[in-house]
Amino acid sequence: QVQLVESGGGLVRAGGSLILSCAASGSIFSINDMAWYRQAPGKQRELVARVGSSGYTNYADSVKGRFTISRDNARNTVYLQMNSLKPEDTAVYFCYADVTTIARSRFTSWGQGTQVTVSS
Repeated sequence: QVQLVESGGGLVRAGGSLILSCAASGSIFSINDMAWYRQAPGKQRELVARVGSSGYTNYADSVKGRFTISRDNARNTVYLQMNSLKPEDTAVYFCYADVTTIARSRFTSWGQGTQVTVSS
């Protein structure tokens, strides 16, 4: 019913920047929280940043001051601006959305993931 499509991953050198985008489509009435998670090889998936429908944000300590999450409610899109990237930021990044559908059902949706690789 709801699809999330991510873009913007890739290979970058340490200290560089990338911006990730995630667009939601489908039977959407409203989107509550949107977030980015990441999963590195051999590690659990972890929250990177979250933005509420009101614009409230929170970040993992490891990315505070370097990453910025934002959203465009008119386009049902969430962004992650990543600056001063470090090799330890290397992971697959997943978009997440807490959606209320047109039928007033509520469920969570995940993107397919986009690889971010930071070389030293």
